[in-house]
Amino acid sequence: MRILLTLLSAFLFTFFTGCAKKLPDAYDATCPKMVTANGVDICTESFGSPKDPALLLIMGATASMLSWEEDFSKELAKGGRYVIRYDNRDTGRSVTYPPGKPEYNLDDLAKDAVGVLDAYGIDRAHIAGASMGGMIAQLIGIEYPERVLSLTLIMSSPHGPEDPDLPPMSQKVLDHFAKGSSIDWTSEAAIIGFRVDTMRVIAGSKHSFDEQSARRLLKREFRRANNIASTLTNHSVMASNRWRDRLGEINAPTLVIHGTEDPVLPFGHGVALSKEIKGAKLLPLEGSGHELRHDDWSAIIPAILTHTSLQTGAKH
Repeated sequence: MRILLTLLSAFLFTFFTGCAKKLPDAYDATCPKMVTANGVDICTESFGSPKDPALLLIMGATASMLSWEEDFSKELAKGGRYVIRYDNRDTGRSVTYPPGKPEYNLDDLAKDAVGVLDAYGIDRAHIAGASMGGMIAQLIGIEYPERVLSLTLIMSSPHGPEDPDLPPMSQKVLDHFAKGSSIDWTSEAAIIGFRVDTMRVIAGSKHSFDEQSARRLLKREFRRANNIASTLTNHSVMASNRWRDRLGEINAPTLVIHGTEDPVLPFGHGVALSKEIKGAKLLPLEGSGHELRHDDWSAIIPAILTHTSLQTGAKH
């Protein structure tokens, strides 16, 4: 069973598997702290004091930890959290697999997250996940409740496309990815350009689209990836088991943050999470899409700090 979010990259699978060897090598091989988690190499970075409550940030499909922007992470650290971000498998500098042949599933990615906590010597942490990262966070809450202080689920979903009560991905997103057949997938400029257009399509109407910032981020993503073909395809073909029926097992205090104009995982996905996880609170981001826009940080960061302070007595 494939999770809904990975439909985004599924459209690209055919194009990338045919040109992987033609793509340029990574230009930026830096990794602040490489750890062995769940038996594989995972690139990580931390901010703040290890004496503060830990907050683990998990990013979504096809995106590395860079999408948790450095200033975003530092602001959380200033709020008294020991912030850790990391590259999921097949993103950034973490372990990678041949395009189309990921030797892992969503459950393995949840085990990786727990393994990162182990590598840092952390028993329990606050977990924040965006998009697919929110799905990973849910699995951690279900399978490893003893490791979780709280959950924050941002623009995420309780399951996948087979559930008819969940609103489908917007047609404009599907139409955008259908244009992938005309892209030169051997070209850095073409790949970055297409991904910039993707970010524009999945943005909400509340804020003007910042193409310069998007292009700068995606260029860093491209040049830092071990294998950009694997980055943009392997999350689309990995397996996952159904977990929605187990959401009631989550006991960790949960905050759901979701844009009301999300065209990838529409707002109804966030509403479903807030209803099916006991005691979960929902923070709507009016007019926002499937994005972590700087303009929304003033709402998101205080909400996370407040939510996590309630569970640990940490200062906000």
